[in-house]
Amino acid sequence: MKFVDEVTIKVLAGNGGNGCCSFRREKYIPKGGPDGGDGGDGGCIYLQADASLNTLVDYRYIRSYVAKPGEKGRSRCQTGAKGDDMYLKVPIGTRAIDAETDEVIGDVTKAGQTILVAQGGFHGLGNTRYKSSINRAPRTTSDGTPGDIKKLKLELRVLADIGLLGLPNAGKSTFIRSVSAAKPKVADYPFTTMIPNLGVVGMDGGRSFVIADIPGLIEGAAEGAGLGTRFLKHLSRTRLLLHLVDLLPVDQSDPTSNAVAIMSELKRYDEALSEKPQWLVFNKSDLVDEAELQERCNDIVKALDWKGPTAIISAISGSGTKQLAADVMDFLELLKDEEEQQVQEQTPDEDAIDPEETE
Repeated sequence: MKFVDEVTIKVLAGNGGNGCCSFRREKYIPKGGPDGGDGGDGGCIYLQADASLNTLVDYRYIRSYVAKPGEKGRSRCQTGAKGDDMYLKVPIGTRAIDAETDEVIGDVTKAGQTILVAQGGFHGLGNTRYKSSINRAPRTTSDGTPGDIKKLKLELRVLADIGLLGLPNAGKSTFIRSVSAAKPKVADYPFTTMIPNLGVVGMDGGRSFVIADIPGLIEGAAEGAGLGTRFLKHLSRTRLLLHLVDLLPVDQSDPTSNAVAIMSELKRYDEALSEKPQWLVFNKSDLVDEAELQERCNDIVKALDWKGPTAIISAISGSGTKQLAADVMDFLELLKDEEEQQVQEQTPDEDAIDPEETE
């Protein structure tokens, strides 16, 4: 299945039904009076998260979605039927943006969650609504209001705990293969990873976390070089970024310069993303002499003025990968505990007694 993470569609909510102008006409019932009913509300359009989907490819072929309008009101005070709501199934992690105003309408981040993207029109009123003591036979009605018409940009941002950063051929795909059951393509040429890959890393005790591998960045990505920054948005929901640095690049480039270039591109793309928690991971340690290994790592740390955690691994041999995965799991659990504690501190204690109430 083709991976599609951005589409633009048009949604048209249903119009509200018009009110009815009618009078009761039955034998032996003089002066029956008005009995025109209201119209029905127009159908709304919602996005609904579906765990079975992982791409927006279906919306590449059908670009316009129209909800049913409300029916007109009828005589005998019968209200018109409401238009059926429309639910558009999208992958978990989809964001809806108004393409004309760039306003973020909402995100669906868990299975079954729905968000309203187009409001249906309100029903019109029948002439019965306008009856009064001074107007016994009103002929006034109101029309239903039109439903929303919007041009939506849908963006899929994969949900993962950990995101991998690095140049092409830094070993990101090899790393995700070594610590999870995911099998992304691995080869000795750049951009073997063309779409984001997700892998679940299982730990002892039933613990696990999700890791995301995106196509590699190169210098000038912010201007569209290589695959540009198209896939960086998939790292926006992650909790931790692992920056993989190739200690012995196949093109014989300088690892220190490469690491600096990646950090620069990340900051130029999104300042908030560059400020996420990051760990520096030195990969392909098996290809470097032990005497030079620590010196190369120290040079990169100094050039980046790095203050965060570091790790030395060999993704191909598995050296250091298990320890790195364990450290990441501990970090995520600690982060979760801190978030739960913050929520508890912000939640008022229902059992607490207000001093003013005791006075």
